[in-house]
Amino acid sequence: MMWKTAGPSEYLAITGWGIPDIKLAKKEWIFPGQKCTKFDVSPVNYTFEVQAMSAEKLPFILPAVFTIGPRVTDMDSLLLYAKLISPHDKLSNHVKELVQGVIEGETRVLAASMTMEQVFKGTKEFKKEVFEQVQLELDQFGLLIYNANVKQLVDVPGHEYFSYLGQKTQMEAANQAKIDVAEAKKKGEIGAKEREGQTSQNAAKINAETKMIMTQRQGEAQKEEIRVQTEVELFKNRKEAELAEYKAELATKNAGWSQASQLAEVESTKAVTLREAELQTEVEKKKVLTQTEKLRAELLSKAAVEYETKVQEANWELYKKQKAAEATLYEKQKAAEAEKASADAKFYACQQASNSALYAKKKEAEGITALAQAEGFYLNTLLKQLGGNYTALRDYMMINKDMYQEIARINAQAVNGLQPKITVWSNGKGGEDGSNGAMKDVAGVYSMLPPLLKTVHEQTGMLPPTWLGTLSDVTP
Repeated sequence: MMWKTAGPSEYLAITGWGIPDIKLAKKEWIFPGQKCTKFDVSPVNYTFEVQAMSAEKLPFILPAVFTIGPRVTDMDSLLLYAKLISPHDKLSNHVKELVQGVIEGETRVLAASMTMEQVFKGTKEFKKEVFEQVQLELDQFGLLIYNANVKQLVDVPGHEYFSYLGQKTQMEAANQAKIDVAEAKKKGEIGAKEREGQTSQNAAKINAETKMIMTQRQGEAQKEEIRVQTEVELFKNRKEAELAEYKAELATKNAGWSQASQLAEVESTKAVTLREAELQTEVEKKKVLTQTEKLRAELLSKAAVEYETKVQEANWELYKKQKAAEATLYEKQKAAEAEKASADAKFYACQQASNSALYAKKKEAEGITALAQAEGFYLNTLLKQLGGNYTALRDYMMINKDMYQEIARINAQAVNGLQPKITVWSNGKGGEDGSNGAMKDVAGVYSMLPPLLKTVHEQTGMLPPTWLGTLSDVTP
């Protein structure tokens, strides 16, 4: 693992383990399985002489100097530039040929759509068009034109268009100078004559203007007199109209004041009538209220007596019902208390019984546990006494618990009622001779075959196969 750091104008392009594509960084740890490449992002000057041809099929050379570098403000453009430059140096022919190819291609396409005159006279617009088209193509490589300079157009050897055009310009300038000199002489002579004519014209013009001014002044005086008279007449007419308007307005106001006074008289008359009616109404209301209060007092006294009587009776009935309800409630409360006491007693009895049963079970469990511990201690002691012989311990336990007698009893009950025919035989020796030869067991088997076959025949009726042997006292 290594620590890599890039310079001020450099970047690290890291690929490999843990990186899907390319990772750009100024400083980074490089792990095993990763590859790191430094690349410079400073702009580079590219000088070209592009050979192009105008719309008239006239060739020319366009010298240009382009300052091109990656777009450092955009990480996507830096990734594109890193992929372009990774196998090369920024000054390599690969990058230079790529940039030159783009510039030459776009310049030729643009020049082919313009005449030589348009290219020569519109150098600024031509340069702008070339830069825009070239920049569009360089975007796909993450490159940016920082600066560009197009020099003077140059003729292709064998074609002197710009030379002739320069000579033409010089001749046109010389001829234009001669024309300007002759034009200046002509203007001088014509100017002198014009000055003399203008002097005479100005004198006549001044005389004519003097007469015109005098006539204008007289006309203006008459106009001013007419204007003043007109304004006087207009002022008279306006004042008469205002006077008529004032009179009409005064008549309208007089009519309004008369109408208002009449309405005031009518309203005052009606107000007196209304006030009389209101006072009469108040008087009648007072009479009605007096009679009402009188009747109310009489009825209220009777109602008060009846109310007191009814209240006393209702209170007595309510008191009796309350006492009866209190007695009933007291009885129910006592009954509920008695039931609660009985339930508490039953619950206590059940609880005591449960506690007793739990205590008995607990003691029984403790007894079983103690018995099991004692049994374990007993078995452990027996096993130690028998020297750790588990078979001897098992035989002892079976004998001690009468297991063999129990097994015999269970087998006897199982075959009871079947009435089986049981035959016991022996060869008469029983191994008493103490012989332990290898043929003893074989001889014992052969000695048991005749009784065995006879027993099978007696119990099942089946005879042995001929190859095994025959029974002498059995008729087939």
